[in-house]
Amino acid sequence: MGRKRGRPEWDRRSTTSKPSSESNRPFFNPNKGIVISLLIFVACPAISLYLYPILYSASIPNVVDVTYQQILTENGKVSENASRQFPNPVLAYVTPWNSKGYDLAKDFNSKFTHISPVWYHLKSQGAEFVLEGRHNVDKGWISDLRMKGHALILPRFVLEAIPMAFLKEKKQRAKVIDLIIAECKEMDFDGIVLESWSRWAAYGVLHDPHMRNLALKFIKKLGQVMHSVVVNERSLQLVYVIGPPHSDRLHEYDFGPQDLQSLGDAVDGYSLMTYDFSNPQNPGPNAPLKWVHSTMQLLLADGSQKFSHKIFLGINFYGNDYVLKGGGGGGAILGRDYLSLLEKHKPELNWDKESGEHFFLYSTDGNDQHVVFYPSLLSVEMRLDEARSWGAGISIWEIGQGLDYFFNLL
Repeated sequence: MGRKRGRPEWDRRSTTSKPSSESNRPFFNPNKGIVISLLIFVACPAISLYLYPILYSASIPNVVDVTYQQILTENGKVSENASRQFPNPVLAYVTPWNSKGYDLAKDFNSKFTHISPVWYHLKSQGAEFVLEGRHNVDKGWISDLRMKGHALILPRFVLEAIPMAFLKEKKQRAKVIDLIIAECKEMDFDGIVLESWSRWAAYGVLHDPHMRNLALKFIKKLGQVMHSVVVNERSLQLVYVIGPPHSDRLHEYDFGPQDLQSLGDAVDGYSLMTYDFSNPQNPGPNAPLKWVHSTMQLLLADGSQKFSHKIFLGINFYGNDYVLKGGGGGGAILGRDYLSLLEKHKPELNWDKESGEHFFLYSTDGNDQHVVFYPSLLSVEMRLDEARSWGAGISIWEIGQGLDYFFNLL
């Protein structure tokens, strides 16, 4: 079937398990200097491009010295060695609104253990439930993937059904599970990636101990049923999406170590969204390395480190272009946008030692100052090292948004 090309109104990157009534700023501040620098940008934009690197970057050793010319010249150079460099599981997301990801999934199939096309939404429809998204499914593409490699195909299912409409009723929970199982069997999937936690938080489900327990029981039951169903000579797999905590302690709406222990073997993996640390109101790095480490420490505390092999540590292949003058603004950029900015502005790249990310500054013709954070070979490698140190895998959001030579590291 044909792929849907239009971009949806919502964006998976911005999903969070934090209620909307609270601040969107996470608890870890990689560098207090950014607060000072932003004040300077607003007060005196003429000197902002000079001061920002001084305030927000550390001494740059040779290993982090990279130029815009090098990136423009080398980003398309891909090694002919198809063997994997990263030994742990790799979950690659692909989105219907970015067709490049479909092609890269085939080209670098050997680098991935799991591929998750973002296809499905399960919604309430009166007293019943409806599964939307089959029009996105590309069976020819799936066939190509299976011929080229052994990566499991686990489409993402976003569970948008009103939780009060099914979590309290056993028969209703069974209907939802049956819909998912039937689709996996009919479409020849290897399992699913399920996203629901953030939506349950928005509905207040996770603030109610009884409802929270029912939610966990639903996930566990779904996993158990999936494991009892064999497709392609193996049991269906369940990967569950979880967000990072937003403070230095866990709240009732956060997914934590006790939840890992409660679900046990019912869930095969957890896609941890360790990105989107900053936003236009608080410009800065996409995923500060110390914050990523702190997130893993919180999640794997209290005897839960034995589940570290089930974690797919999130790595962003997109970046952000923030406006630093006039109250903020800006947003996500893809690899092609990044290369265009490099070619147009020919900036000097700076290294922020605290967050472990490269960034650069530029001004528009209207004299607006911008800061751009985008992954580099070094920043990606450092996050791969972080995952290795825990014995964890990685999940990439999403492979069509990055630069081709990132795949040399996988």
